[in-house]
Amino acid sequence: MHPSCTGEASKPCFNACFPSSLHASQDSHNTTSNDDFGEATCSSLHPHTQFTNHESLPNLQEAYSSFIKAFPRFSITTEIDQIRDQEYKHLNPSNICFDYIGYGLFSYFQQQSSCLATTSIDPSSSSSSPLPYLALEPSFFDISYKSMNLQSQILYGGHESELESRIKERIMAFMNVSEADYTLVFIANEVSAFKLVADSFQFHSNGELLTVYDHDSEALDVMIQSCKKQRVNVLSAEFSWPSLGIEWRRLKKMITGKREKREKRKGSLFVFPLHSRVTGAPYSYVWMSMAQENGWLILLDMCALRPKEMETLGMSLFKPDFMVCSFYKVFGENPSGFGCLFVKKSSISALKDSGNATSVGIISLVSTCRQSHLPEEDIADEETEPKIETFHQNETEEVNGASSPSEIMESNMPINKGKKREGVKNQSLEIECRGLDQADSVGLIRISSRTRCLINWLVNALMSLQHPHHENRLSLIRIYGPKINSHRGPSVAFNVFDWKGEKIDPALVQKLADRKNISLRSSYLRNIRFSGKNVEERKWALETRGTENVDKLGLSKKTQQEPGIFVLTATLGFLTNFEDAYRLWAFLSRFLDADFVEKERWRYMALNQKTIEV
Repeated sequence: MHPSCTGEASKPCFNACFPSSLHASQDSHNTTSNDDFGEATCSSLHPHTQFTNHESLPNLQEAYSSFIKAFPRFSITTEIDQIRDQEYKHLNPSNICFDYIGYGLFSYFQQQSSCLATTSIDPSSSSSSPLPYLALEPSFFDISYKSMNLQSQILYGGHESELESRIKERIMAFMNVSEADYTLVFIANEVSAFKLVADSFQFHSNGELLTVYDHDSEALDVMIQSCKKQRVNVLSAEFSWPSLGIEWRRLKKMITGKREKREKRKGSLFVFPLHSRVTGAPYSYVWMSMAQENGWLILLDMCALRPKEMETLGMSLFKPDFMVCSFYKVFGENPSGFGCLFVKKSSISALKDSGNATSVGIISLVSTCRQSHLPEEDIADEETEPKIETFHQNETEEVNGASSPSEIMESNMPINKGKKREGVKNQSLEIECRGLDQADSVGLIRISSRTRCLINWLVNALMSLQHPHHENRLSLIRIYGPKINSHRGPSVAFNVFDWKGEKIDPALVQKLADRKNISLRSSYLRNIRFSGKNVEERKWALETRGTENVDKLGLSKKTQQEPGIFVLTATLGFLTNFEDAYRLWAFLSRFLDADFVEKERWRYMALNQKTIEV
């Protein structure tokens, strides 16, 4: 390790190893802006400090102190730390989540809080007791599938409960989407949403599907399969090695094409995210604008956007025809939930009339409840009064992070006419989604500043890990895509390499991380374009993934997919804090020990009497 900037070699200096992003050597695609990270520059920062031993890392407090000095803007986000401490106590060092995509509806505090309605009320209780008539038992919301096609759901919809109406209102307000412009359809998940759009879209006879993804996506694969069955020409953007930036000349050519094709392109679909959910690579709004000018209809994948990013100027200027996003229940718990498909009302005509054909994936949010004991004198008016529902989370501690469906309290509570009951207001549905409320209260600027500081610090930290005793100081971590970049998304793709330069199986690293209660995602990069000078590196970097298909005789056979790269991905969420990023860095630094993997195998075998299966 290089000497610290104070001259005391025995004390590792955190400032010395995490230089300002302005010191990072990047191409023009990865250049940072002075307004975001210029403040991190100071004369004491040394751009070449490296760590070759996990024991040389600074402790958490030292690291945080230096981090705050380098990124003073992070201090404006302390409200998020307070929210996490008060509302998400399950997110402690034993539960570090880097594998969530989407938006959290509720807080853990809601899930754990005892609801007033869980207490059964004795009808003989005094009328002075608080809310004596809300005598309910806990209930939950679930999803039920609808048998109808997308166009019918949008145009006719059918009966919609007050529960669904209120949740739609809350989500559209959170996403900054106007009901005058868009219709919201609840979908089982992202895969269902992409398939529904592909099955329902009215492609012209020479229609095309153009996608911009640098990674494997189950939702995208399902969409492509549907389009190929319809004989739609499928095109994909390519990404240049090693930056994984868009091959912009090729994409521009595919978008603009020949003049005679532009009018016919109104029956073609452009599928686009604003940044990669795997590498964090940012993509410009210009691509949406160019596609619109050339007759494409646009599906915007919003699943990887930070909370409140829908409020950016670009989103107010470019209104895609379709938008897809996901909502899970509680961050750090079982990420069950539902997806949302927004359809622009002026683009409904682009959907074909499927007649009596039904689609799989459209859902309803269903309230399930059990009515508790109610005073007998109130039964008579039960059918004449509206339901009162309140929205909560279940209060059970769940095992292994598996959470129950979100809790809905529903009451057919009778209210005698002319008699006002204490605690009942407007007899209407009240919904509290604290996860969304908290993101609203913090706002776009602080959420974006927080994740930018943390993700760029983490990237720099990972790049500082170097194997010892190697003449070229071989890096422990290889990062795929943008490095230090003020415009990058909150995800980083990486792999771990041993002292011989051989990649350690990402599945093994993921398993070892799980044992430290650090949750990572694994991904598969593809659509990578190597230039002529990178031919040898192409052979070294690319892998081929085999899949099993079952033929007509029921026999399975392996087929080869296009070459790509297996990687690990860490995604920083709204509630991620510095300690989470630090502990990931500290865990990965253990691989600097050449015997670390073997030691962990023996340790695992000793504790569990079996070896790790990879």
